[in-house]
Amino acid sequence: MGYLQPADYENFGLASDTTDAWITVASALIDSHCRRISLNPTQYVERLRLTSGSQAVRLSYLPLASIAPATSPLVNIQARYARPRRGQVLYPLQEEVAWAFALPGGWTQMDPSTVDFFAETGELILPLNVLGLPYNEVEVTYTAGLSTIPNAVMAACALIVKNAQATPGLNVKSSKIDTMQMEYFSSTLIDSTVQSLLKPWVANRLG
Repeated sequence: MGYLQPADYENFGLASDTTDAWITVASALIDSHCRRISLNPTQYVERLRLTSGSQAVRLSYLPLASIAPATSPLVNIQARYARPRRGQVLYPLQEEVAWAFALPGGWTQMDPSTVDFFAETGELILPLNVLGLPYNEVEVTYTAGLSTIPNAVMAACALIVKNAQATPGLNVKSSKIDTMQMEYFSSTLIDSTVQSLLKPWVANRLG
């Protein structure tokens, strides 16, 4: 589904007879630029290493959001105390105990309600494991996205369409506009203004 509805075309400077194809392809370019499946609430799975000595990790896709009302955006969490990398041994005695009981490498299911999170920043704060050691790897299944598309995204969608219509290679009468054709001109269509509008929703560690 496109990020701009026909009733809003004129409010964002587009002609009322703008075809759905323009909006669909512009929305696809937005998803590609933000390096995500969709800006609508979508489920993601990430496996992340924690910084040595830290109990916090930051997810890539923001903001965290629930698909169903009154539910947590954290769907499933499992963590493990994997063997530390060289130079990351902080608790030698506890780690010897952990290895004795074959704890390293084993995934532990974690109750999402025990994990503190900040929806806007995607930061999770994990509890310690039973031996008092911090986990150093976590796999999180969560939902993230915008339950309501904000004006900034709708404005970005309209600007991409206007940039495309002003581009000689695209400003032709045709029955079909495909994503590949638009991707060829993406550096021109997604200008600095569009990038600024979309900046809050670009995936954190993916570019």
